[in-house]
Order: sequence, then C-alpha cells, then structure tokens
Amino acid sequence: MRAPGMTQRRAFLQAGLAAASTLASPYVAAQSGERVVIIGGGFGGATAARYLHRFNPALQITLVEPASEFVMCPMSNRVIHGGLSLRDISRPYSRLVAQSGLRWVRARADVIDTSLREVRVGAEKIPYDRLIVAPGVDYVYDGIDGLQTAAQQARVPHAWKAGEQTQQLRQMLQALPDGGVVAMTVPKVPYRCPPGPYERASLIAHFLQTRKPGAKLLVFDANPEIQAKKGLFEAVWKSRYGAQIEYVPNADLKAVDTQSGTLSFDLQGKVKAQVINVIPPQRAGAIARSSGLANVGDRWCGVDFLSYESTVAKGVYVLGDSIAGAPGMPKSAHMANQEAKVCAGAIAAQSLGMPVPSLPIIANTCYSFVSQSEVIHVAAVYRYDSAKKTMVPAKDAGGLSDRPTATEALFAMAWATNILNDTLG
Repeated sequence: MRAPGMTQRRAFLQAGLAAASTLASPYVAAQSGERVVIIGGGFGGATAARYLHRFNPALQITLVEPASEFVMCPMSNRVIHGGLSLRDISRPYSRLVAQSGLRWVRARADVIDTSLREVRVGAEKIPYDRLIVAPGVDYVYDGIDGLQTAAQQARVPHAWKAGEQTQQLRQMLQALPDGGVVAMTVPKVPYRCPPGPYERASLIAHFLQTRKPGAKLLVFDANPEIQAKKGLFEAVWKSRYGAQIEYVPNADLKAVDTQSGTLSFDLQGKVKAQVINVIPPQRAGAIARSSGLANVGDRWCGVDFLSYESTVAKGVYVLGDSIAGAPGMPKSAHMANQEAKVCAGAIAAQSLGMPVPSLPIIANTCYSFVSQSEVIHVAAVYRYDSAKKTMVPAKDAGGLSDRPTATEALFAMAWATNILNDTLG
C-alpha cells in the first residue's frame, strides 16, 4: 500500500530530476576566465557558486559572505521547539570554498557600482564581469511603534533568520510560566517561507501541550486566512491543539510595548503576553535596495526568469528571497537553490559563447512539522512560459499531503540533509 501523497511525491521528484538533468552537464567545450562575484552565501548564493564551478571550472568566483558558517532557516522551528540544536542545522563554508576553488571574502558588501562593475567591501574594490546578488530579506519595522530601535527589537525576537534569535526564542518559551501567554504575529504576504509561521505555531503549541499545559498561544495573522496548507493546519489545530492555539486573522499589528508586554492591533485592541514573537514585514536585502535593484514596488527585485538577470542592471543577477517571484512562486530555500542552478547554467553558457537554455523547469517542496514526529508537505513544479515571459505552474505536477505522518518526517529530514549537501557540499 502506498504511503499518503506518494504518487504526487513521485511525480514531483521525477519532474525535479528532469529539470536538474538539463543543468547538470558541465560545459567542457571551451574555457572562460570571467570574474563572477557573489554577494551572500545562502541557498541562492552558495548553490550558484558551487554550480558555476561545476559548469565552467575556469570561472574566477569570489564569494562575499561575512559569516563563518551557514545556519539554515528550514528546520529552525524545530530548534525553537527543542527537537534540534543550532549545530544540527549549521554547516561551515570551508568545504564549499575548498571544493569550488573560490575566493572567500569574509566581510559584508558595502556598495555595488554597476557603472564601474565593482563591489566595494571596506577599502577593497572587487571587479566583476558578472555579479550575483543574493542578500535574503530585511525586516521592516517602520509601521510598528515601539520597535524602532535595535534594543527594542532585541527584546522581541523574530527568529526568522536562524541563529542567535532562534536560541533566544527557545529560551523565552522554556522560561514561560505555566498559564502564561505567547503571542506571535504573521506579516502580510509576501514573506519568506509562507508555511513557516504556521509550522512554528504548531510546534509551539506542541511544546505548550507537553511542557506548559496551562499556557496559551495567540496567533495574530495580518492576512485574512492561513497562507499555505490551510486545510491541513486547520485540521491539526482543531483536532490536537484546540486548548493551546487561538488563531486571529486580519490582525494588523500597530505597536508593541516591550516593557509591559503589550501588543496593539487595529481591530483587536490591546493584548498582553509574557512571550512575544513578531515576524515583521519583509523586503529585499539592503544591498539590493541601495543599488537600485528593487524596482518592483520599491521592495523586490525584478528578474528575467531565463537567467535571473536583473531587469534594471545588465550583468547583475538576483537570487532567492529578494526577487519579485512569479505568481504562486514562494520565497523558499528550495526555490533559491533551484533558481541558482538556472542562473549558474545561464552564466556558464554565456561565458562559453553558448545559448542560454530557453525552457527552464524548477521545483519546490516544503515540509512542515506539526508535532515532534509528524510532517505535512506541499510540492509544485514550475516551467517557463515563453509567451508570458514568466514561470507558471506545470500541469498535473506536485501535490499535497493527505494528513500528517511520521513517514513524511523521515522524508523531511532527508530533504534537509540533501539540500545542505547540494548547496554547500
């Protein structure tokens, strides 16, 4: 008997493998020593570096990334819940650097000068022939009174970038008195990882149920409804966490008093909580915006989906959460990884005088833990539509879980290991 969702998953994997096969053959007919600079070592930037070297080993690749190791956002909700540690979701950059023969500048990029084709990092000027910008997202606190300073924001961790704040939120939950209140807020779409807040809510509810049964979680969503896997999350919350979770849609956060632990909403008024987790609205990373790449609503970066080249800067490519995705395309780790392969294939082809592949196909999957050992997933495949010049969902591809299962938890952990290996080696 097939496990739930197995047919859809097989179709998804077959489509994903077919897409990967179009990109995975190294170009060996010619050599080119073009200089490629990559800003950001996340799922987009690190994957691009690895696959650029694979497709054309003659490329001179420089990675600009200040961190010594990569900490993945997928699975970080399990760290908050207590199922994993930060060490479990971290990987040093040293292996990627050694395998890809790239130069690693351990600093933050300050300025992109597209006219001189150089990146300024402190006093150093790094010239490029092609530039990949993969800075992730920045967080927008402008519309939330009481969270304007770094000190105020530090007292209310978003934990939407895995690292110190992930551990901080975990400790805050552990210190919560039984009978206390946790309040978390979900921003309006688009934001990084659409199912992420609801997975976090499920795992916090599971923690409260098992460790603090008298406590309660209030989920204030700025959207009118759950934004991903809606039916599955609703069913889990109703059947398992009815005593722990209260979900409030159309909740527009206006202010947070970090001293008294009070949140203020347009419609819901004032609410007090002992633990506050505000996930703020998001936009393209600062270096993309300051360089004029965020040309869609002054918030996201428009790209050509054949190569992920910026629509406003020739020779500059943008990957991952900073881009203005096609309708229905989420901002996710898997998407950034896939986009990076398309981009690497296009740059390698151009550097070798070959045509850019004209029909890219990319896939996305997202696993969500709803308890310590059960998972749900959603998967989709996207293809390039040459008439519309954008990505569209592939017909009859992808799928959605029927229900949470422990089997899918095994798939989820295997996926996490595999995407880390594919990204960082």
